[in-house]
Amino acid sequence: MALLSSSPKWPTLPDYFHDWALVDVETSGLRPGRDRVLSLAILTLDAQGNQTGEFSTLLNPGCDPGPVHVHGLTADRLAGAPTFEDIAPQVGTLLSSRVLVAHNAQFDYDFLAHEFAHVRSWVPVSRRLCTLALNRLVGPATPDLKLGTLAAHYGVHQEKAHDAQDDVRVLSGILRGSLSAAERLGLALPLLECPPRQDYRPYVPKTPCAYRNPGRLQSGGPLVQGMKVAITGDTRVAREELVARSVAAGLNMMTSVSGQTSVVVSNDPGAGSAKLKRAANEGVPLVDEPTYLRLLEAVEPGQAKGAARPGSAARTPAAPPASAPAVPAQRTATPTASADRADQPLAGRRVLVLGGTHDEAVQARARAVALGASAAVNLSASVSDVVVLPGGEADRRMSRIATLGLRVYDADWLLAPTTSAVSSSARNEAGSRPDPAAVLVRGAVLDLTDTGTAWTVAAVWRQQAMCDVDVVAFAVDAREQVAGDEDFVFYGAPEHPDGTVRLTVDGPTEQAVTADLERLPLEVHRVVVAAAIDGAATFADVGAIEITATCGIGAAPTARATLDAATTERTMILAELYRRGDGWRLRAVGQGYDHGLADLARGYGVDVAE
Repeated sequence: MALLSSSPKWPTLPDYFHDWALVDVETSGLRPGRDRVLSLAILTLDAQGNQTGEFSTLLNPGCDPGPVHVHGLTADRLAGAPTFEDIAPQVGTLLSSRVLVAHNAQFDYDFLAHEFAHVRSWVPVSRRLCTLALNRLVGPATPDLKLGTLAAHYGVHQEKAHDAQDDVRVLSGILRGSLSAAERLGLALPLLECPPRQDYRPYVPKTPCAYRNPGRLQSGGPLVQGMKVAITGDTRVAREELVARSVAAGLNMMTSVSGQTSVVVSNDPGAGSAKLKRAANEGVPLVDEPTYLRLLEAVEPGQAKGAARPGSAARTPAAPPASAPAVPAQRTATPTASADRADQPLAGRRVLVLGGTHDEAVQARARAVALGASAAVNLSASVSDVVVLPGGEADRRMSRIATLGLRVYDADWLLAPTTSAVSSSARNEAGSRPDPAAVLVRGAVLDLTDTGTAWTVAAVWRQQAMCDVDVVAFAVDAREQVAGDEDFVFYGAPEHPDGTVRLTVDGPTEQAVTADLERLPLEVHRVVVAAAIDGAATFADVGAIEITATCGIGAAPTARATLDAATTERTMILAELYRRGDGWRLRAVGQGYDHGLADLARGYGVDVAE
């Protein structure tokens, strides 16, 4: 453990006056609440960028240290280290009244929050800044946004990757460079409010079921391995014991009821609980506890999930719910960076549209995409061209655009665009470079080649938006229905119990859904990513939403799509990840609805309380 007070002379930070606490953790795994912190480093800066303190320590987690080949921290090395409880007061003092900064900040914040919860406290941080999210806004000319890549871009020497003390030192240089770039572009920092929470609980995994669901329990018939069972109300046998015996028998124990539930166990069928109401609506059979215990004694063998059904063929994606208008015929996207054809003269370029009415801006962005460009929603270093529609001259970003030397056009340019290179001053100041991501139009699809790594679909909207947007996800089956309410991932339940789908919030105008496609249950045919607006505002008030698909943390986007709703929609399907044979595909959807999130969730079978 070390607490240092040295303060090297750094250049003054840009005009973003906050006290900072830069944090990096090395952990025994990737799941906060299940895994533990093995190493922690904190570096503090004052509002002028002067270093005020540095703290680092190894920690004894009291568990297996996990991937030693990554972090190099063996159980022997950690055996004599303090526990988190030993250092919690000191860590709390360093974090208090400062903005927490980390690369992929939600990861570090959640681990710290769970560590504080272990010692019956909470992380004393009210705001955080993610340097990964900040650089997604900045858009530097780098092949990806990983810590080492950004260190090289901002001129920071990295000595030892996955070492918390060195990583936090590198992070300090990245923060300074990122703040300077953000100031040059006139960006608001993506500071995220994170008020103290006391609801962090240890991770309790759901025991996975190895068998396919054989369907409903038939009257007088046996239980079969893989059947989905829900229990409601009081039981004579302790609930934990009843669940454990059921799991041991090969049954799939659920916490909610859906159309795919095989049977509901209840000693009081007239109780009127939400599970019983849902069972009645879905026609799910009920049995009492004595009957269920008798059936548990002779559960018949089921079909393993890895085994193919006799005569089965690869399923094609199901159609959208009946209430949803069909999206246009799908098209397979190809990377626009390689499309030097005459019909795509703007391939690889990023075009920002300012001004105009909603319809005029939509048409301009659609025209830019048709010409091969990606349509930006914020000014960033990756923007190569700016189209100014009537009224756009008054946009506050115009002064920054002039300083950067970006080329500015009116709407007529999109009718016959020139392809002159970006000016040298723009290259020097903004670092513009061709965008290698595939550009998806509404309805287009992209084959996902690497499904062994989690895929992230991120949504970004303009920083000036005056209403809140919530991104959500539904893991649905071939009937476009969730198997249970846990398959609805949203702000209040940001992670599926098995960790395969999770929501991250990286800033006020950026949220993302990450899906571990390889680990998703075979019953899940599609992950639907949607956005919703609370209150009376509509997507006309938000404007365009840009989505990106990325394979791995900090990787360059594989695909982009800019989605424009019309004027009255309050919810919108942004994208879908869906099975196609043995693989997965991404579809850019962009389908909006006038109803709210509750109605959208009910359409996918979520039991939403009134």
